[in-house]
Amino acid sequence: MFGLGLPELGIIALVAILIFGPKKIPELGNALGKTLRSFKDGVGLADDEAVEKEKQKNRDEEVKHED
Repeated sequence: MFGLGLPELGIIALVAILIFGPKKIPELGNALGKTLRSFKDGVGLADDEAVEKEKQKNRDEEVKHED
């Protein structure tokens, strides 16, 4: 996993606990999860909008060819 072993992950966890405190870690995890979820939803919306624009462009081109 990204070249990180168990000792490195343990050190990162220890530093995070020292910096933020044990009570704040779950709150940070929750905030990170919400942020990633909203980012994923936002990217999905952008993809949906791009698909809709492409469909509209194709419809416009078909109408031009019919004339």
